Amino acid sequence: MNLEERVYSVLIVSVGETFNAILPALLPAPSFSPVQIASSINTAKQITAERDFDFVIINSPLPDDPGIRFAVDLCSAKNIVVLLLVRAEIHDSIYNRVVRHGVFTLPKPTSRPALAQALSWMVSARERLKKFEKTTLSFQEKMEEIRIVNRAKWLLISSLQMDEPHAHRYIEKQAMDRCITKREVAEEIIKTYS
Repeated sequence: MNLEERVYSVLIVSVGETFNAILPALLPAPSFSPVQIASSINTAKQITAERDFDFVIINSPLPDDPGIRFAVDLCSAKNIVVLLLVRAEIHDSIYNRVVRHGVFTLPKPTSRPALAQALSWMVSARERLKKFEKTTLSFQEKMEEIRIVNRAKWLLISSLQMDEPHAHRYIEKQAMDRCITKREVAEEIIKTYS
């Protein structure tokens, strides 16, 4: 799948009417959908608790909170790419607080080209996160398979008095002979001897 076919979900957290009018124009519908707008951090927290987003763009400050902690929490707890827009006079100090957590920042006021550039960086960051998500998922699946096979081996050892190498060979041979995975053989053994 190339980048033109990808779809990214976006949450905009902002009360700025001008910003809320300009930003969606930079997020064309085929590539960015859905695009939701929240007018407070509390509302944004409720929305992100109910569903995941690829991007969260926070136009700080908001009526109930500046959004800095929320930005850090999103980057730390979820694979969300966050852009935090803050006033130019405090940008450097905010940047220094959030950069180590992976939060992108832009000083306000900002221009359309700067926002468009930030969005392209966010897409790159999200694609990289997706690659890590796939690797992590693959690793977790492999670890789960090892746990299941080990459990089946111990059931063979305890139920059929096999030794560990013989139980291991038995599972591998069954998998090869029947053209199924070791996990499937192990699950059958677990059903039979549990």
